[in-house]
Amino acid sequence: MLYSTEVAGAALQVEPGSFRDREGRVYYYEGSVYRGISETAYLNWLELSRSAFFKHACQAGKLVVTEEVESQPLRELTGLHWKALLKHEKIPYISYPYEWCFGMLKDAALLQLELMDAALADDIILKDATSFNLQWKGVKPVFIDIPSFETLRDNEPWVGYRQFCQLFLYPLMLQAYKNVAFHNWLRGNIDGIEPSDFHRLLSLSDYLKPGILPHVVLHSKLQASHADTETTLKAGIQDAGFNKSLIQANVRKLRQLVERLQWNQTQSEWARYTQQHSYTDADMQAKEDFVRRSTHRSPRRLSWDLGANTGKFSRIAAENSEYVLAMDLDHLAVEYMYQALQKEGVRNILPLVMNMAQPSPNLGWQGKERKNLSERDKPDFTLCLALIHHLVISANIQVSEFIEWLASLGTSVVIEFVTKQDPMVKKLLRNKRDHYADYEEEFFEATLASHFQIVEKQALQSGTRILYYAEPC
Repeated sequence: MLYSTEVAGAALQVEPGSFRDREGRVYYYEGSVYRGISETAYLNWLELSRSAFFKHACQAGKLVVTEEVESQPLRELTGLHWKALLKHEKIPYISYPYEWCFGMLKDAALLQLELMDAALADDIILKDATSFNLQWKGVKPVFIDIPSFETLRDNEPWVGYRQFCQLFLYPLMLQAYKNVAFHNWLRGNIDGIEPSDFHRLLSLSDYLKPGILPHVVLHSKLQASHADTETTLKAGIQDAGFNKSLIQANVRKLRQLVERLQWNQTQSEWARYTQQHSYTDADMQAKEDFVRRSTHRSPRRLSWDLGANTGKFSRIAAENSEYVLAMDLDHLAVEYMYQALQKEGVRNILPLVMNMAQPSPNLGWQGKERKNLSERDKPDFTLCLALIHHLVISANIQVSEFIEWLASLGTSVVIEFVTKQDPMVKKLLRNKRDHYADYEEEFFEATLASHFQIVEKQALQSGTRILYYAEPC
């Protein structure tokens, strides 16, 4: 959660994780985003803000729009003596790399390298390369960590190279070359995949794949060779002589490598659900009409679509929502949705890979650096379509617990109950003992009514699926 501070009646919220950055800290104050920066960071900010690179990148929407502001009350409120305060445009919703699909991580990596290359032309460099410095406005990536830019110094290497490999390159290679999802790796270690760990995952045949020898094998061996000596890898590079052209060459080669990485998966359990579902045309039309009617009952600020698949109903929610999170556990379905939304030019839907039975938890130092799903922001409208039977029967989550969690969000909901007579539920119960006594229409409806006001109910013609629209009590 955000850390709140009350000073002289004013509320200040500190972004979790920003305490790790000794050069600055992020604050939320009266609906705006501010960053206090140190004297060293301020000198770098002056160079950056005066550069042609900065102006062009902000105008193109690739850098978060930032300006220096004078606010003595806010400086006093922070309790820290920052050299200056910057004000940033607000990102609609903060997401994390372990929630992105392959295409999102790839596009974020390419933007990181593009900005690095363009900044170098003005003798500015990115001192780090963490994927957490990228965020999204819909399906468009934007770089948000302004203090990461600093003046390029003579004979200095790109110290962010290892971080780029661990948090961008290795996860992408893992997915592209081994068809192993990177999400659990990045969620298990927010610093990414170590060179030595990734090296141990490779077979000899993998050595022939683009980028493996220079960026994995050699990187791992160099790290190991310096581990037992007093000479650091950075010092060794400096002694060998390093200049801007070498950094540029490395960045451009990395861009070419990342551009060629492809995830060629074409099949998954749910990626073709939109085309292969069991709904009749009449039932599907009735479902669309119900969702649209519910969505348009009032303007929505933030909508969630849980189990969004490829986003059919997310698009309907987006008609009357400022922003929509479209979440699904099927990575390929989210990948299809991301690519389609880019082609369509949709800018208010953020697709995320998310298993609602185990959504993103609090992570990092004291569990405060990366927030769980509901602590980042809560929706005022939520779609739960063809979802609850998977949570109850496949993940063994009780009906009452799921409804209570929805109620804790303070959201209006559209929820679809699929009875045990439905072919999909019969399939889930196959080879299982039916000990799901709570998964019955009467109990479900009573539980929903105990936490929400049921405004509308509609049974589809199939007779096995029932739609509810409910609002918080």
